[in-house]
Amino acid sequence: MAFPRRVVDLRASLRAEQRTLRQGLVALVLSTAAGFVAGLTLAHFTDRLELLPGLIVLIPAAVGMRGTIFGAIGARLGTASAAGTFRPTLARDGVLVRNVDVAILTTLSSSLWLAVLAKITTVVLGEPSISIWSFVTISVVGGALGSALILFVTVGLSVLSFRHGWDLDAVSTPMVTALGDMVTLPTLFLASLLIEVPAVNGIVSGLCLVAGLAGAVQAYRSKVPGVRRIAVEMTAIILLTPLLDVLAGGLLQGHEAQLIAVPAVLLIVPPFVSQAGALGGIFSSRIASKLQLGVIRPRGWPAPAVWLDASLVVAFGLVVFTLIGVVALALAVLTQLAHPGVGELIGGTLLAGGLTLPPMLVVSYEVAVWTTRFGIDPDNAGVPIITSVMDLAGIGSLLFAMSVFGVTRA
Repeated sequence: MAFPRRVVDLRASLRAEQRTLRQGLVALVLSTAAGFVAGLTLAHFTDRLELLPGLIVLIPAAVGMRGTIFGAIGARLGTASAAGTFRPTLARDGVLVRNVDVAILTTLSSSLWLAVLAKITTVVLGEPSISIWSFVTISVVGGALGSALILFVTVGLSVLSFRHGWDLDAVSTPMVTALGDMVTLPTLFLASLLIEVPAVNGIVSGLCLVAGLAGAVQAYRSKVPGVRRIAVEMTAIILLTPLLDVLAGGLLQGHEAQLIAVPAVLLIVPPFVSQAGALGGIFSSRIASKLQLGVIRPRGWPAPAVWLDASLVVAFGLVVFTLIGVVALALAVLTQLAHPGVGELIGGTLLAGGLTLPPMLVVSYEVAVWTTRFGIDPDNAGVPIITSVMDLAGIGSLLFAMSVFGVTRA
């Protein structure tokens, strides 16, 4: 009788979470649509990728860093909202100003770091690439332009959530990660126009170098309350998680010729990776909020409330990955992109989604638990780590699934 009772309890809990389900699904559907904007950009700019060798290595890292920075901001604002400490004001000691400062400073410093990593990766892989100065220009300028818009939307979304009583943990992460995809890819391609004139590239890259270094120094010297602690706790995250993203970029570069031949698969990459990270971010944010509010304890075996959150994320995932496959096929047909076929495109997407869900749930929970045990704010680590892990796992799973269906070679 224990098992049926647990099923009944789970159903009752799911009914109690109907509001979160509705809000989360709406956010995920909207963010999936936004992710396809990035997918269309990537699929239709294959000539730019061929003209600028190595740029495809930077793309997952640049997109992932937007999720790292702004996903963490959304998680911190979600926890503040759940704890009742969030106020939509610009007071210097308020949570909004603190997170705006963090966004600006970490965007500049992390973008510079990504440029260096992308160049190192192409050298290690023995692949041709643009110069380090071109990487700096594209990464810092493109990252700054994208972050400006994402910051505006993130702050606006937090204020709207506060006023309308939305669950910010369920709404913010999918919207921010998808917006990061949608905005970052076009801004990277836009910034790449600056490198076509060597003199302009030299001046801009020099300014970007100064801005990136200044951002790193100021993050540790900021007098805004809480900024320095966030910067310290996120230093390892910003330095290490992009390694997963550039590895993901390396996977894409290794399959670049195959993907360019079937651009419908490139169309899937941004929304798929974005939503895998968003689902992990939702789970991580909800676990982090419960840990900090004392609803659950950081222990090895998950509490019933954790299983409820996991079931919500799995339900979200089944809907979202199905939607991605169907929409990708429709867009490929409408925009005349070469695609491998209905079964291969939709089946490959669903298989890849099924492969990503279990590790995403395990990693999300373990990161939240272990950061809490070590006295680190899980909001500063959970979303950034899981989005980066999902960038690599998502691209790896998608390429593997497409190889199973004969679309690409393993």
